[in-house]
This record gives sequence, C-alpha cells and structure tokens, in this order.
Amino acid sequence: MGGLHHGHSQLIQAAKDSESNTPSVVLVSVFVNPLQFGPAEDFNDYPRDLDHDIELAAFSGANAIWIPEINQIFPKGTNSHFKIKVPKDLQAHLCGSLRPEHFDGVATVILRLLALVKPTTLFLGEKDWQQFVIVRHLINDLGLAVKLRGIATFRDADGLPYSTRNSYLNKSERNQALALPRALKKATTDFQLGKAIDIQKIRTFLEKEGLGVEYLEAVDPFLLKPISPTKKLCLLAAAVRCGKARLIDHTFLMNRKPIVAIDGPAGAGKSTVTRAFAKKLGLLYMDTGAMYRAVTWLIKQKGISLENSKSISELLKSIKLELTTSTSGEQNVLINSENVSDLIRSPEVTLLVSQVASQSVVREALTAQQKSMGVKGGIVAEGRDIGTTVFPEAELKVFLTASTTERAKRRTLDLKEQGFDIPNFEDIEAQIKERDRIDSTRKISPLVKAEDATELITDGMSIEEVIETLIDLFRMRIPEEIWPSPNQ
Repeated sequence: MGGLHHGHSQLIQAAKDSESNTPSVVLVSVFVNPLQFGPAEDFNDYPRDLDHDIELAAFSGANAIWIPEINQIFPKGTNSHFKIKVPKDLQAHLCGSLRPEHFDGVATVILRLLALVKPTTLFLGEKDWQQFVIVRHLINDLGLAVKLRGIATFRDADGLPYSTRNSYLNKSERNQALALPRALKKATTDFQLGKAIDIQKIRTFLEKEGLGVEYLEAVDPFLLKPISPTKKLCLLAAAVRCGKARLIDHTFLMNRKPIVAIDGPAGAGKSTVTRAFAKKLGLLYMDTGAMYRAVTWLIKQKGISLENSKSISELLKSIKLELTTSTSGEQNVLINSENVSDLIRSPEVTLLVSQVASQSVVREALTAQQKSMGVKGGIVAEGRDIGTTVFPEAELKVFLTASTTERAKRRTLDLKEQGFDIPNFEDIEAQIKERDRIDSTRKISPLVKAEDATELITDGMSIEEVIETLIDLFRMRIPEEIWPSPNQ
C-alpha cells in the first residue's frame, strides 16, 4: 500500500533474483485500498510518499511501478463491484476477529490486481501471516494461474519488523514497541529449550511495558485455529497498540528443524529427485533404502543365510553404517568404513533387499538408527516407511509413485548407465511387481501411504517438474522464516 521501506526493497530484489529461464520483469503495485480499512482506522492518514516509493522501487530493481487511482481499480465505485468473502474459519482469530471485513477487502483487491496484471508469480511478505495464508487459499481455491512466493519478515537492526506504520512512532514509543519482538524471541528460545510457553505471562509483560495488547494467540499456522504450544509447529502472533501505531508481529514455535518424509515403491525415482530436492533447499539427504541395501550387501558378502536371524542380529551389532555427502553433493554409503555406494546397486542386491528389509531384527536396528539421525531435523528422508514408522511427525509427507511400466523403463536405464547386464523388460517389470507385493504385505512396517501424505504420480513428469512440485509442497507447510531458501 505504499510507504515503501527496506522490507519492500528486499521483496522486490527477491522477485528480481528469482530463478527463471527468462529474465524476470518485476512490477510493483502501490494502491492504498479503501476496502481494508475500518470506519475508525487510518485510511486518510496512512503514509503516502509516491516520489520516495518510485525511487526505492527503481533502486531495488523493479522494472515498473504502477500507482493506479481508485477509479482505475473500481471504475464504478467500490460498491458496484463483486466483493470476495473470506471463509469465516480463516478470519475467526488474530486480526480477522478484530477487523470485520478487513480480509474481505484484501482478497477483493488482490483478485482485482491479479486480473488486471496477470502475473506469473506474486511475491508477498510473510509478516502478516494471516493475510499470506488467506491469499494462498484465494489462489488455490479459485484455481488462479499465478504462483505465490512468500518472503520472510525483515527486521530493522533493533529487531522491530519493518512496517510503514512504524513512522507513527516517536523515539520513546519505538523503544517501547521493542518489547514485542523481544518477548516473541524469548518465547522462541524457551520453546526450543523445552520450556512451557505461558501466553498470559507474556501478555502481562507486554502490558507492563505500556503496550495495549489487542491479541496474543497461539494458532495452527495453516488452519489459523487456536492450539496449545506443543511439539507441533505453532504460530505465536500478536497485535499491540503503541501510541498512534497498531503493530503486528509473530514467531513460529518449533523445537527442531523441518523433516520431509518421502515414501514410495521401488523404481519410482525417489533417490534421484529427493537428492536434488534436498540440495535445492539446503536440507540433508537420507537415503534409507541405501542403508538396507548396504546391510543386504554385507549379509551376502559374509555368506549368511537370510533364514539365520540370529547371525544377522549379531552382524548388525558390529557394523558401522554411515551416510556422507561428497564435495560434489553425491551421497556416499560406507559400511565398516568401506565405500559401497556402487556395489549396493547391483541386480543381486536388488533381488534380495526386500527380503532383508522385511526381517524384524534388521528393521528395528535401522529404524532406531534413522530416528537418531533425524533428532535435530533438517533432513529429507526417503524409503518405504519414513512417514508411517520412522518420522510420523514429519512436517511434509509425500508418497512418490509411478506405474510399474514407467518404473521398469527407469530401472532399465539405470542398469544400462551403471554398466550392468540388462534382463528382459518383462522380467524387470515382474521383479518390480513382486517387490511391491513383498514390501506391501510384510508384517513389519509395510509399504503404505501415510494418511496425511500427498500422493505424487510421476508418470510423464520430468525430474525438474517433480522437484519443483516437491518444493511447492514444502513451502505450503514450511514458512521462509523457518527454513529460508538458499537463494534468498
């Protein structure tokens, strides 16, 4: 709405620097929307400095700035156009509960601007998280042909989030306002240390600092409904009055880094896309299938019968299994310090791995090790039971699959590239079907799609398209503030 500041500058630069096959053309719109102001709010006083806005937009990399008049957006007047009604569930709490029709006005003008500009991507700050979620629902529910990109909240050196309304604060009031980001930052630290969050205590602190608390709520970040601050990702948001200014701020409470669980049948392309997806987002890649293959390879090397569970159990007690990343970004699998990354991909290991993985002693040992590796989060793990058994609390679960014919084609190509003899295509397809049957019917941790997993069928999709889809799914569940994109 104008009054551009450093936070807007960062938003413009992110749009300018976004990955694209063609140079980005960035348009900045400045429009003080009357529909989102209540009767007693500051529409007439809202800071307007168009010369400054034009200068900042140009300096930040915008190709153009569009400053329409009200009659250009609503030619027949604001009361003669269709207006959007935001679902009640999305505005029953936080700002929505105190500002009737505010988000209806936001959604209406966003839809109007998108219709007029027809952009490919909309860059929107995450500072007003409720607004961001509502705009995401607007785009998804109406099937609008635009991609939404969130940009994390930017803060001044003193910790106060950038806001046009910060200009209302005098020096004394600004010092007073800093109590809010300090309180939220302390809540974040306490939560990460396992301490209970006392919302009433935080509210009392803010009030003692002279701030008028309109609300201080813990809500589900995506449903925007109240929840208790527990291990689950939680949004702690507040709105306060300080002098003439109404200020909003928030923090996300999370006691570890995010975890992505990608399950699916053999040959669905999980390893290839998961590795690239993890690299794109700066997450660690955990190929649990490779761990089972490594154990299978070692059992075969030692000549141990698959029926001899006692010997297998003893073997598991003495092995040292490691997953490391090479300087080129490739994952190396080491068993007892020996690099077996290529050896575990042989057809002989492939034929036996499902039988080994179905054994309780193997499954229990490797599941425990995988859980231990994921305690701090920040990983993408792929396998058969990641979302159901290993990381049931993962923030994103994806069931990645493809038809057996498609998977047989990929397996044939893999064998060819690795220099192995290529069996008859029908035999490869039969082996895949049999492995699906074994994986899906085993008694311990069978291959099934978790109830809260998103199924992604990759037939006809390029690797790049699958990766992009995974990134979109990740961003639907993890704000930039929690896990910023490496290129931001």
